[in-house]
Amino acid sequence: MALSITLTSIATLVSVVATPVLTWLYADAALGVPVAAMLISIAEIVIVPVVAGMGLNLWIGDRWPSRDGWCALGSSIAIAVVIAIIVALNADSIATMGLVVLAAVVLHNLIGLAAGYGCARLLAGDRRIARTVAIEVGMQNSGLAVALAQQYFSAAAALPGALFSVWHNVSGALFAAACARSSRRVERELPARGQA
Repeated sequence: MALSITLTSIATLVSVVATPVLTWLYADAALGVPVAAMLISIAEIVIVPVVAGMGLNLWIGDRWPSRDGWCALGSSIAIAVVIAIIVALNADSIATMGLVVLAAVVLHNLIGLAAGYGCARLLAGDRRIARTVAIEVGMQNSGLAVALAQQYFSAAAALPGALFSVWHNVSGALFAAACARSSRRVERELPARGQA
């Protein structure tokens, strides 16, 4: 849990500068990326809500213990509404290039999960660390990608982020289920090995 929170916090803070800079490096020749405006937007989209949420959480304290469930549900509904809008705006694009974009999104996500797991397993040797890193690498803030693409480029540019928002929940759930099955199998095998 501590590793996951640390990695998420670092990725969130780095994204404020890395996202506009990397977009500018990769796409400026073709698009003309407004780096300064993107920095301000990311600060508004990421930093302000996180700080406000932390402040609100501190202020509420123990007075509303079930808030986590309601807040998670509210954020899921908000992301679903954003995805629905992006999909509706891209109905024609989805019909013509939807499968290609979906294939790229799936491949990107699977490479992230595999590389995160494989590198962490190789370097740390611990399965729990490898699983945590795999999820942190494979599942990213696609809501931020959708918002920035929609604001600074076009609805079609937001399509990969919208598809990723749906897909990474599917792949993340499948990966977590596979990890849980693997852990149960290892736990069953440990007593048997001890008796042998």
